Amino acid sequence: MKRGRVARGVWLAIGLLLVGLGFVGIFVPLLPTTDFMLLALPCFARSSPRLEAWLLGHPRFGPALRAWRDSRAVPRHAKALACAGMAFGFAMFCIHVHPHALSAGVLAAFLLFWATWIVRRPEPGEQG
Repeated sequence: MKRGRVARGVWLAIGLLLVGLGFVGIFVPLLPTTDFMLLALPCFARSSPRLEAWLLGHPRFGPALRAWRDSRAVPRHAKALACAGMAFGFAMFCIHVHPHALSAGVLAAFLLFWATWIVRRPEPGEQG
């Protein structure tokens, strides 16, 4: 019984930390708000159904979180922002770090892989 309480407390603390980081992301450019909220959902599912319901019902984050949970869907504007953010981050990396061609190529391939994965996710409301 005690181990269950400790585990719930740990999941709750992690979930609250992730929500806190998500709210910081509202004000800090390139810090992914929705990603932290997505990570907080399973933590709250294991610790606080009330906080999970609050997050899913949130007017700003709830629709995207529910779309991801229900069908792994990503809204079109989120896809565009994710790809633009990766491109911007890669450009800043190249401008400020001046990497070797191999390093830049490996990072570009990594980002291209994830951009392709994001773009291929269904959009909310699509059948599929």
